[in-house]
Amino acid sequence: MQNILSKTRLILGGSILLSALLNQTANAKLNVVATTVDFGSIASVVGGNEISLTTLAKPTEDPHFVDAKPSFIMKLNHADALIEGGADLEIGWLPALLDQARNSRLAAGAPGRILCNQGIQLVEVPATLDRSKGDIHAAGNPHFLTDPANARTVAQRIADSFSQLDPKSAGLYQANAKRFIDQLDAKLKEWLDLLAPFKDQEVVAYHDSWPYFARRFSLNISLFLEPKPGIPPTPVHLAEVILKMRTDHVHAIMVEPYQNRKTAVTVAADTGATVVDVSQFPGGVKGTEAGYIELMDQNVHALARALGGTKQATAQKTTALAAQ
Repeated sequence: MQNILSKTRLILGGSILLSALLNQTANAKLNVVATTVDFGSIASVVGGNEISLTTLAKPTEDPHFVDAKPSFIMKLNHADALIEGGADLEIGWLPALLDQARNSRLAAGAPGRILCNQGIQLVEVPATLDRSKGDIHAAGNPHFLTDPANARTVAQRIADSFSQLDPKSAGLYQANAKRFIDQLDAKLKEWLDLLAPFKDQEVVAYHDSWPYFARRFSLNISLFLEPKPGIPPTPVHLAEVILKMRTDHVHAIMVEPYQNRKTAVTVAADTGATVVDVSQFPGGVKGTEAGYIELMDQNVHALARALGGTKQATAQKTTALAAQ
């Protein structure tokens, strides 16, 4: 009788433990790793409370040269999904981490390997790879999220991937993505209206991070403080930039947190330009920590203020000259 009771308790105990484990598995969150904060920000909105999110790069860090910490290997080893650009932005540091993480869920082609460039038309695709031209990318310019319209594609891509990995929450992921896209579309119309008066106006950037932004908002961002992508500015090149800015009346310089702002300030002092602090990543500039939409709102308004101030100053100068 005692043996029967002992066996019964053992069976009941085992059943309770199994039930608890099954329940824990059913309620487990998707463990998601994003390479950069822009992708992480959108993933957070789409995933909501159903995911646990880790972002590897800091918002003030150059995404080409992230400090690959040993702790990243463990995070990647435990991940159910990895969200990356997919256009070689992270090629300098991510592949080695993945090799050491040894996580089959993140293998190339696996459902957990989420490449955000899928469905996006990349620009500046080189005909040939020539390192003498600087740090160029074989797939094209990887900074595609500087165009807010591309964030729609990324949000939907993330929602579809999460839905495949976690079917029970698919409805939530799709609804969250739709809400984000609707909010983004409303803001995009506002941003287009705000920058419309400055169509075709020239703007200088430190690095070639903004071709998608320029195309979306009909700006000309083709002059850079770097002589070639990834090559630090030289005195000879900066002299050429200053001359062209004076000749073409260029009055705004876009600078990101990890770039040398002092160089931009020096050029601005010689040309009467305004240094515009922008970022590709939420949290890179003060007031943008809340997310991608808040980031783009800050970028657009900061640039519009700089260009608007220039336009007003030019109009005042013209009026003064006419009065003489």
